[in-house]
Amino acid sequence: MIDIAGAVAVESIDEASRDQPEPVHAAAGVRGVAAHYGDPMREQRLLDTAVGLVDRSHRGVVAVPGEERAGWLHTLTSQHLADLAAGEGTELLVLSPHGHIEQHALVAEDGVTTWLDTEPGATTGLLAYLEKMRFFSKVEPRDATADHALLSLVGPEAPAALETLGVTGLAAPDAVAVPGPKFRHGELPPRPTVRYAVKPLPAGGWARRVPLGVDLLVPRESMDQVVAELRGAGVPVAGLWAYEAVRVAARRPRVGVDTDHRTIPAEVNLIGPAVHLDKGCYRGQETVARVHNLGRPPRRLVLLHLDGVTTDQPPAAGTPVTLDGRAVGFVGTAVHHHELGQIALAVVKRNVPEDARLMVGDIAAAIDPE
Repeated sequence: MIDIAGAVAVESIDEASRDQPEPVHAAAGVRGVAAHYGDPMREQRLLDTAVGLVDRSHRGVVAVPGEERAGWLHTLTSQHLADLAAGEGTELLVLSPHGHIEQHALVAEDGVTTWLDTEPGATTGLLAYLEKMRFFSKVEPRDATADHALLSLVGPEAPAALETLGVTGLAAPDAVAVPGPKFRHGELPPRPTVRYAVKPLPAGGWARRVPLGVDLLVPRESMDQVVAELRGAGVPVAGLWAYEAVRVAARRPRVGVDTDHRTIPAEVNLIGPAVHLDKGCYRGQETVARVHNLGRPPRRLVLLHLDGVTTDQPPAAGTPVTLDGRAVGFVGTAVHHHELGQIALAVVKRNVPEDARLMVGDIAAAIDPE
């Protein structure tokens, strides 16, 4: 999609952007993605009110075939995957021994292979961990980024747009409510905490219904055909800037951007979609359980409204958030939103008041109430 008229590549604006293919993938022919196609604000409005097609083919893809894949991934990650069935998707985390987030991936199961798509730049680390934990398990994890790409139909009309590709009836996400502290064993059903419906695409690959729309995991050789069919049916394209603005407004964090090396799942709202609190042991489980039972994670994810008067340049990820000159957190993704103005996701200390007068560098900031 980077060849579509008007496309402005992410790396042409920011050479250091993490939204580029990993070097090993770029060497294999994976191309960059568009930040926008000439009008970022119009593209945002499309994603908010209708539908747009976003190129997210820079994300990493790991394929895990093998008859023991479900049980194996169940033991290694935070999600309940023991009985993952064909046509199901979900989310998972890989945690450190101390419960800090190391990897986040979305899942699609097709009955033969479990597909994991993850942040650009994270594929090598995720695959290295999986390879290290293979032992004698009947699984064959591999990097599939060079032959599979992720596209996303984003917006309320995404399911209707999907019908263009011959796929109908893709059910909305089905989530289990997060239980309160010290819940009873057996209270959570033995299934993924969120289920995303997955169906095959006629041109190859799979469609997965997710909170912001529908993801399309397609063979790269079919990517141009899928894009042409959707555009031919009137589906407009939108750049990554528009997608990021919608994501930030929805308070959906990106691991590695809106997190740091100390972040635990409860701090950034990833317990609900990616952590099963009653599945048994996995790496980092003790920290997850302890924090949930206490009900007091040390930090929390907030949406900040930024004063656009001082500068129209959003702060960089990692910029400290201060209160009365004292650091109380950091900014993750900061964007220009078509309705909300400058906004950002930030992780701040739990005890920061909702009405605190914060600063992000020289920019005044206020917490948006939940």
